[in-house]
Amino acid sequence: MLSAQQIKERKGKQKIAQITAYDFGFAKIAEAAGIDQILVGDSLANTMLGYKSTQSIGMTEMLVFTAAVCRGAPNTHVIADMPFKSYDDPKSALENAKRFMDVGASSVKLEGFMPDAIETLIQNGIPVCAHLGLLPQTAVSMKQVGKTEEEAERLLKEITAIDELGAYECVLEHIPEILGEKLTKAVSLITIGIGGGPHTDGHVTVLHDALGINNGKIPPFATKYCNIFDIAKKGIEDYVSFVHTEAL
Repeated sequence: MLSAQQIKERKGKQKIAQITAYDFGFAKIAEAAGIDQILVGDSLANTMLGYKSTQSIGMTEMLVFTAAVCRGAPNTHVIADMPFKSYDDPKSALENAKRFMDVGASSVKLEGFMPDAIETLIQNGIPVCAHLGLLPQTAVSMKQVGKTEEEAERLLKEITAIDELGAYECVLEHIPEILGEKLTKAVSLITIGIGGGPHTDGHVTVLHDALGINNGKIPPFATKYCNIFDIAKKGIEDYVSFVHTEAL
């Protein structure tokens, strides 16, 4: 299993491959495929539970899914995505992060510029992955972030501060390619892009987008590598046909 420090030491040497997973079975597949990191994203609210917003789930759901992924991929670095309202202040952030670590997570991820919470976690030995750019938990729009000079400067200041606090990694979501490159070069931590351009230190993708599990649109910055939906649909159709035509 790669530690947070080992991941950070790969900056400029080898890119980090990260994917989301939410259950035992797919975590087992991801580990067998040699993935570097698994993110138990709060996107499970959408992909696994059918909610429209990630705000619809909390610690109860995230702990169940994180524990399942850790059982499925015991030799892989698993990041637990801290859900909406679980890290509003340093005290609650620490309490909830400890709960994730107790079920097997290797590190935790927080959305937005939360310096006090990040500092508290790091001081207590909990590795932190930050998340800047588009913030799905609180975003009022899914438009690209960082297109204006003001936004770009703010993100640069925030990631620099997060780097100085000791975060080992930061997800950069839906920002201009040139900004992704600038932020990556400005810090010692690992940058993980999801719509952050090709110059970040690694990339993360949503499992359901990459494998074509959902029969629908995927983000413009995502890539479908296979189409499990159609394969599974055909398999179930064959099963239904077999049952319906089986002699009584």
